[in-house]
Amino acid sequence: MRVSSLSRVAPERSDVAAPSASRAIPSVAAVLFAVAMAAAISVDVVRTGFGVKGDEATYVAMTLSAAFDHDLSFQRVDLERFWGLYRAAPEGLFLKRGKILRIRLDASPPFLTIRKLPDPRQDRLYFGKALVYPLVAAPFVRFAGLNGFLILHVLLLLAVGVCGYQFLAARSRPMPALLFTLAFVGASTVPVYAVFLTSDLFNFALVFVAYFLWLYKEVAAENTPRLLAGLGSDVAAAVLLGSAAYSKPTNLPLVLPLIALWWWRRKFARSAVVGLAFAATTAGWFGLNAINSGEFNYQGGDRKTFYGYFPFDAPDATWERRGTSMTTNDSDAESVLEPSELPGRLAHNVEYFLIGRHFGLVPYFFPGVVAALLWLARPGRFAAWQVFTMIALAGSIGLLLMFFPYTWSGGGGPSGNRYFLSLYPALFFITPPLASSVPALAAWIGGALFTAKMVLNPFVAAKYPYLMTDRGPARRLPVELTMANDLPIMLDSSRSHLAYGFNPTLLLYFLDQNAYTPEKTDDIEQRAIWISGSGRADILVRAEQAIDHFVVTAQSPIRTTFTISTGGPAQSVQILPSRKVTILVPTAGVRGFRSYAYLLSARSSDAFTPHLQNPESRDFRNLGVLIRITPVLSAPR
Repeated sequence: MRVSSLSRVAPERSDVAAPSASRAIPSVAAVLFAVAMAAAISVDVVRTGFGVKGDEATYVAMTLSAAFDHDLSFQRVDLERFWGLYRAAPEGLFLKRGKILRIRLDASPPFLTIRKLPDPRQDRLYFGKALVYPLVAAPFVRFAGLNGFLILHVLLLLAVGVCGYQFLAARSRPMPALLFTLAFVGASTVPVYAVFLTSDLFNFALVFVAYFLWLYKEVAAENTPRLLAGLGSDVAAAVLLGSAAYSKPTNLPLVLPLIALWWWRRKFARSAVVGLAFAATTAGWFGLNAINSGEFNYQGGDRKTFYGYFPFDAPDATWERRGTSMTTNDSDAESVLEPSELPGRLAHNVEYFLIGRHFGLVPYFFPGVVAALLWLARPGRFAAWQVFTMIALAGSIGLLLMFFPYTWSGGGGPSGNRYFLSLYPALFFITPPLASSVPALAAWIGGALFTAKMVLNPFVAAKYPYLMTDRGPARRLPVELTMANDLPIMLDSSRSHLAYGFNPTLLLYFLDQNAYTPEKTDDIEQRAIWISGSGRADILVRAEQAIDHFVVTAQSPIRTTFTISTGGPAQSVQILPSRKVTILVPTAGVRGFRSYAYLLSARSSDAFTPHLQNPESRDFRNLGVLIRITPVLSAPR
């Protein structure tokens, strides 16, 4: 691999396009902005957004508190305000008890003493999320209510679009630059996060604009405006990245390319200034957090999440009587770095990260994949800043997969990989000059195959992400077996984490609508599962011990061909009416968090409707084969 010269040289440019194409760009941008802003202003946020989803309860309550109470503490008035707007409780609220911080300087070691005393006030708590997004959103919410969130998000997307287009157009034709910029956002999962009232899109925009401020001078050369040409643009980029790192610590490695580039060019003072600006910004935000709540870490200390019952909702609703203690990640260094498990688990997670059905890079960030492939196709023209960016991106991904092996998508069953969303901009800025619209069209087509139905109705995709993989090309991709408790289906409690059988008890997750949850009988061992005739059913099966194979009994009142697999070779049998068939199904599973996971896939070639066979039946389901599964455990090693 050869890195291009580090001295400032005139950047590559594709041929300049016709002036008419360039003049059309502002009109296209104005129309898109007008439509998006009109929707943001007029939509009923609560009804259209299907109420609370994800971490919205905390971020909305924080922003309302900042906008109308001019503080960031949770009191009874915050609960009343939220309930009045949503006609529902702030389900999933993260709160923590505050502290009184005492800092003293001494003349003798350890020189600095920090004491945390209990907050004497019992009528307030503090929010367990980062402050930066609510503070930025507060003026918009004060002006436009909950629609203020969407107005802010439209403005953020506008900033991303303008920066992205300017960056590509500096050395590409205008139309390919516009189409690829729009594809990078619109043919990915980004629009879904535009309707989440959380910090995810905000973090994405912070990183995108920061990288533009840093890199525009690398591609525009002598055409760079003065504000973007000097040290000030790098400092501004570092400030934005510091804010993004405070908001989401997984963004921290993204500043390293800025520091490394100037170090590589032997501009050590400039490198140090950038690093100090980043560190000061990040530390400043954590310091503001300490001033507000007495805790530097908004996720640390005594932190709980609340469902159903909330502090201050009754006279005896004390901290001790409400909520569930919360930790950010249920894995620890000892378990995630266990030598016997690490290589295999990491290999599986790399596969899932790239092509996973629910969180994969290819299905949900396909334009970024196109950008990376375009860049890799030009190995002799790698610029130093591109190489440093890709190293930082790869390092960030590696740390996520290694230290968060069971929740690297962000938790809560998101649409696509929520943690990767703010890393995604890095792929845009390695895009080489575009001489034609072919890469943009490829990005649109490939991305739309997986995300079109999400983008066309982002509110549904945000609230019910498990419906997005019921149909379409994503069904051909592997299920993230290491992430069972973070899959989108966990948001539907009627179809996930269902106990089945006894000794051992299995946990079942019905990933689509092609199978019906177990028949309810008094004998738990006799509960059976109907496989529909409408398509392949995928059921994730978890067990505490490794399973060698499943013994499956299958029957149907009709003649049908039944096919089943659990990771191993598929088994197909002919089923005759009212005759039971026993099948031994070999397994191939994955070790997950304190369990083993297997994907059971089953299909019936034919189906029937009970009501049509017997008019007195009130069962209108489409049924194929009734199965019972019995696990046979692997022999102890």
